[in-house]
Amino acid sequence: MPFTHHNGPKPTPAQCYNKLNAAGDALYVIGGKWRLRIIIALAEGHKRFNEIQRAIHGISARVLSNELKELEINGFLIRKVYTDFPVSIEYELTPYSDTLSPVIESLISWGEMHRQTIMHSEKPEAIATPVLEEIL
Repeated sequence: MPFTHHNGPKPTPAQCYNKLNAAGDALYVIGGKWRLRIIIALAEGHKRFNEIQRAIHGISARVLSNELKELEINGFLIRKVYTDFPVSIEYELTPYSDTLSPVIESLISWGEMHRQTIMHSEKPEAIATPVLEEIL
C-alpha cells in the first residue's frame, strides 16, 4: 500500500498512525545530519575515530562520539578495542547495517533527482513575482 492516496484508496486513520510510528522509529535511528554519513563512511571498511572524522567534513569530535555511541546501541556498528600499545579503537559496520542499503540507495537516487530538478527549474522568486502582481 502506498503511503499516499494519490494512486489508490485513502488510508484509514489506523494505517496512517502505524505508518507515522514506523517512520518515526526509522528517523529516530538513522535521522539527523550525520548518522547515514557515518554509515556510508564506514562502508569501505573499518576505521579509527580520526579517519571517520576526516572523511566527514564538518563533524565535530563530540558529535561524532555521540553518533557512534547511538549507532552502536542500535546495532549498526561495533567498536573494537585493541589493547596493544598504544591502545587503538576501530569501528566497523555490522551485518545488520546492510539492511539500510535499499534506504541509502533510494535516498541517494532521490537526492540526485531532486538536485537536478531544483537546478533546472525556475527560481522560486521568478514564480512568486507574477503571482504577487496578480494578487495586488
